[in-house]
Amino acid sequence: MAEPALALDDRAARERVARVEVLLEELEGSVGAVARDTAFELVEALIDLYGEGLSRMVSHVARHDDRGEMARACAEDELVSHLLLLHGLHPVSVDERVRGALDEVRPYLESHGGGVELLGIDAGVARLRLQGSCDGCASSTATLKLAIEDAIHKAAPDIERVEAEGAVAPAPAPALLQIEVSDALRAPAEPDGAWAVAGAMPELEGGGTVLRDVAGRAVLFLGLGGARYAYRPGCPGCGTSLEAAVLEGAELTCAGCGRRYDVRGAGRCVDAPGLQLEPVPLLVDGSGLIRIALGAAA
Repeated sequence: MAEPALALDDRAARERVARVEVLLEELEGSVGAVARDTAFELVEALIDLYGEGLSRMVSHVARHDDRGEMARACAEDELVSHLLLLHGLHPVSVDERVRGALDEVRPYLESHGGGVELLGIDAGVARLRLQGSCDGCASSTATLKLAIEDAIHKAAPDIERVEAEGAVAPAPAPALLQIEVSDALRAPAEPDGAWAVAGAMPELEGGGTVLRDVAGRAVLFLGLGGARYAYRPGCPGCGTSLEAAVLEGAELTCAGCGRRYDVRGAGRCVDAPGLQLEPVPLLVDGSGLIRIALGAAA
């Protein structure tokens, strides 16, 4: 009679464990420098063993997760997500993960009067197109580095490169900007003007404004239609604080001079086109925490 598949799987797992134990004993008995080949073989054996364990866990979850809630929870955990990617077990397609990352940064792009479109993913390269005022804008390079790159780092570390049409570098540059993305095991790099956690801010759920000190700097946060925006709190018209400003629809009215600013339109002044609020790059992660890049140039 043929041996059950589960028994064969268990035997293979026991063999992997035994191999790891043998290699560990060899390392313990080594005198002087540890042999490089033995160390590499040990690492490969460990990865193989943990990969088998993860594969079994994913199978168990799939059989008892009709609504997909457990799979989504695993996919949203950055460390677990990276481990699943390493072993080819991630339950969410790379296309869906990249689209989710772009959804995260759209509120910030909209605050610049722009947007982003995913053109496609091929051979580890995600091709994007910047839209609106971001297209061809000198701030596009900073926008990509501080927002889009960071979001894709977290959601899809298996993307090798991001190519964005419409991005313009500060100095003469080719029409296409390429951003290198780290490998699956490297933590996302902090961009220039590192991201600071501002908190969840549940008070913005129904809309409105909140002035909060983040890392020693005052920032005005706004909730509008479920989206989040952040600006420097000084009115460019009269210089007073916008803490008491009134948000009606998408317009923020300064309590000092009465000038109105379009929150969705990069903070441009409705009454005086030459005036504009200074946007602060903002991201909302999967847990609802707001992060901002205080050192970013608008």
